[in-house]
Amino acid sequence: MATDDVETVGTPLLTSPLHERHVALGAKLGEFGGWAMPLEYATGTAAEHAAVRGAVGVFDVSHLGKATVRGPGAAAFVDATLTNALSRIAPGQAQYTLCCAEDGGVVDDLIVYLRADDDVLLVPNAANTAEVVRRLAAAAPAGVTVRDEHRDHAVVAVQGPASDAVMTGAGLAAGHDYMSFVEVPFAGATVVVCRTGYTGERGYEVVAPVGVALEVWDRLLAAGAEHGAVAAGLGARDTLRTEMGYPLHGQDVSPSISPLQARLGWAVGWTKPAFWGRDALLAEKEAGPARVLRGLRAVRRGIPRPGMRVLGAGGGEVGTVTSGTFSPSLRTGIALALLDPTVAEGDEVVVDVRSRSEAFTVVRPPFVPSSVR
Repeated sequence: MATDDVETVGTPLLTSPLHERHVALGAKLGEFGGWAMPLEYATGTAAEHAAVRGAVGVFDVSHLGKATVRGPGAAAFVDATLTNALSRIAPGQAQYTLCCAEDGGVVDDLIVYLRADDDVLLVPNAANTAEVVRRLAAAAPAGVTVRDEHRDHAVVAVQGPASDAVMTGAGLAAGHDYMSFVEVPFAGATVVVCRTGYTGERGYEVVAPVGVALEVWDRLLAAGAEHGAVAAGLGARDTLRTEMGYPLHGQDVSPSISPLQARLGWAVGWTKPAFWGRDALLAEKEAGPARVLRGLRAVRRGIPRPGMRVLGAGGGEVGTVTSGTFSPSLRTGIALALLDPTVAEGDEVVVDVRSRSEAFTVVRPPFVPSSVR
């Protein structure tokens, strides 16, 4: 189990197995998905962001869910429920996929790690883990077991150009293909080392039993010292993922925002005979989505934030900002926004930024080049 929960006004927050390390580093903690997680350290979000783009950042993302689906036909069951086609990958590979409701809305977006036909690891988002597990457990056939292991493991992300050197220096695996994983011995336990991440940089995510989580963290930061590694918080994780145009569940994709609206149709196995939400999504695909997620880049100095209105050339409302921030890499405001499908890339729109009309150009993310592979 993780360390003791943090008591807050009204609601107890869960804490990471690495909580004591964050406190020792002077992290600014904040609530995220029901967890008390580091938002930034003494270096600050901008410096942590720059370290990931130029060297390496080490993130605690233990708030991410962990669940297993095991038993004869486990992979086939997952394939018949989640959107993407597991037939596209082999054991030892990972896949981005979606758990949809019958109306096509997205209950969660998650990563599937295919260990074997009878053994699947799922990594959902923190706040949605229980619901994903509930839905899968309710639908599981005889012999297939769905288990919530959310608090049994820590997850540490190592992201940036120097990530291979840091992983090797810490005695962990490195160099395997993007969206693949290996299981390796570490300090008497077995950890999963995945070539995945949420920053657009080359990197890894280490899923480790809580008993060795502190040693994983300590070794990674020690090995990274000569490479300019810094501990990085969720503030930098958010600016990094926004620069890539990666969606955040609850903002850019949600139960009211479908995969087609979020431009995630590539994560749907359209020819599969069954998955949750299939009929609704096929109907939406045929009709065309009523709104589309696009990127916005500030023409001047406006900093967009979620919920801000987007206006078209004629002054009418054409959409809403779902994610918005100041890009540390570009030194300008950027956003993701759900827009009317008539709004095209290259168009200029106006965002109502605190009662100021700020001009933005509609662009196709990513906003900065990715080196994830």
